[in-house]
Amino acid sequence: MTDKIIKLGESILQHGKFNNRVYLMKLSKTDFPTIIDQTKNLAKKNGYTKVFAKVPKWAKSAFTDDGYVTEAIIPNFFAGEEDACFMSYYFDKLRTIQKSKLESEQIIGCAQKTQPINQPLKLTSNFSHVVLMPNDAEEMASIYQTVFETYPFSIFDPEYIRQTMQENIVYFGIRDQGKLVAVSSCEMDKKSRNVEMTDFATLLEYRSKGLASFLLSEMEREMIKEEIITAYTIARSTSYGMNISFAKHRYQYCGTLINNTNISGSIESMNVWYKAL
Repeated sequence: MTDKIIKLGESILQHGKFNNRVYLMKLSKTDFPTIIDQTKNLAKKNGYTKVFAKVPKWAKSAFTDDGYVTEAIIPNFFAGEEDACFMSYYFDKLRTIQKSKLESEQIIGCAQKTQPINQPLKLTSNFSHVVLMPNDAEEMASIYQTVFETYPFSIFDPEYIRQTMQENIVYFGIRDQGKLVAVSSCEMDKKSRNVEMTDFATLLEYRSKGLASFLLSEMEREMIKEEIITAYTIARSTSYGMNISFAKHRYQYCGTLINNTNISGSIESMNVWYKAL
């Protein structure tokens, strides 16, 4: 069960009962400001409890006037010139209450005190890193199914993985003597010159070996080659490992999306981190 990705005018949205929300992923100026009412009407029609919108700063005041709250801001997100505002509108007050808020705040504080990495990371000789290809999709989907009970996008489906490889996503992996044990992806917006560092998954028996951190280093290296300016991630607010990994790589915390994403079996709050490459 996953949510649908659709177009309203020239804007791109995701919506469905799985995340119980409408997500305005890409706002086209040609649809502004009518898209504000359209997204809320879509949510009302389907009984969703949240609208989540990622919009340029120039649109922020109109969304704020309509009752949206700003939960995170990434500077210079759009082509290094315009900030991105992550904004939410709630139809149910219960969804505004952050579960595990104290734990999340402790994780953010701990991550921000973490010493940054100052030297290149290396793998031990039994490991090798690769850019993953379409014939790796079944193995990748198997890892995602093993690691995550639920996920907001269709990464359990090899065909979805292959399709996104042909579009805007580059997948990375680490193998242990041939066996795929860790994966991640770069979801690029080449026009806006930003990238989401996402879809990190490591098999349980290979955790605490720094594999996600190594992958992140390789991902950054490749994105710099692609002339990407801004990297960001949306990490589970209660995941010590991922929040600390990004902090170690000098990503900056810029906000928390409350009860935003269905991942690992329930809807969770997500922390936003960013870095200028």
